[in-house]
Amino acid sequence: MSIDDSIRQQLIILARKPKAQVVSFTLSSPTDWRPESVRRPDGEFNTHFNSSSAWEFIATQLESGCEVEIVNLQKPPGKKAYVMTLDLGNSERELYVKVQLGSGKIIGRSFHYSEHPKKRGINSGHE
Repeated sequence: MSIDDSIRQQLIILARKPKAQVVSFTLSSPTDWRPESVRRPDGEFNTHFNSSSAWEFIATQLESGCEVEIVNLQKPPGKKAYVMTLDLGNSERELYVKVQLGSGKIIGRSFHYSEHPKKRGINSGHE
């Protein structure tokens, strides 16, 4: 299931507000937020993401209409999150991003390479 435009706009606005960005690991709400381990697709000088460039990348991808899947979280149970799997170009793996909406906040839950290889088409010889 994809998201509606009002949720997309809320995510974009909050991703661009530093005071609205939250990344905090707890046992009841774990995170895997590692932007520094991900190479930027446009990174000639700054080769890897940092926290602020990760949030800007998320906002830009949302603006461009990327696919966003709604998932039900196990921790905390009953809460929703928004997942994007983004192609970074030449990388063998895609970028996995998961965010959650809070009260006037956007909560970064995941920002790291996908654990799965890129999905390839039938014509590429891979399944």
